[in-house]
Amino acid sequence: MDFKVLDETEDWMVVGKPAPLIMHPTGKSDEVNLLGLLKEAMPEGEFFFVNRLDRETSGCVLVAKSSRVARELGKLMARREIKKGYEAIVRGWPEWDELRVEGGIRRRGEFEESAVWVRRGVHAEGKASATVFKVRERFKNRWGDFTKVDCEPETGRTHQIRVHLEHVGFPIVGDKIYGDQGEGYLEFLREGWTRRLEERLLLGRQALHAGWVGFRWGDEEVRVESRLADELVGFCIA
Repeated sequence: MDFKVLDETEDWMVVGKPAPLIMHPTGKSDEVNLLGLLKEAMPEGEFFFVNRLDRETSGCVLVAKSSRVARELGKLMARREIKKGYEAIVRGWPEWDELRVEGGIRRRGEFEESAVWVRRGVHAEGKASATVFKVRERFKNRWGDFTKVDCEPETGRTHQIRVHLEHVGFPIVGDKIYGDQGEGYLEFLREGWTRRLEERLLLGRQALHAGWVGFRWGDEEVRVESRLADELVGFCIA
């Protein structure tokens, strides 16, 4: 549940967030969170998250050290000048090596019956979204056929990568909300993590990792990388 500083300047830092660490305190509990850990490690510092990751997504988080820097990085983000790359592990072997998915994203409950409020889907009236997927490696393990996929979102919609991969028929391993129509999520809320869920989802977290972040800061082109989380590496060779 601890973080790693991957790169740092006087203006910003990039930290590696593990899963299932949450970003902020929720107000409902005293659960350990990334903001609290940063404040504990550097009590005199200020911290502003430029990008955010889901609880079960690991990898690069860009953190501004002042409100001024947060505003500047926020402008870069708004202009889509901060690039991010993710690595996902999906079920099956895609017939394509590279695919660009364009599909508006909308909350599913707004256009069809959905028992999971946060679940999104592709819909013609959704917010415009695009993601580029590239196959990195197809492999087999004791559970079957899987693929490592590099993912570069061109937009920043909620659950975008997860929604687009489900939409093209290759859901992310361990994804409770998008891996099996949300049934895993509902079962997890009712019963917690069980042997039955483990057999169905294979991983206790979604196999999605924010592998790198890149942007221009002053005269420097910055690219910071985060090594694939150990539990995802282990899944690939199981």
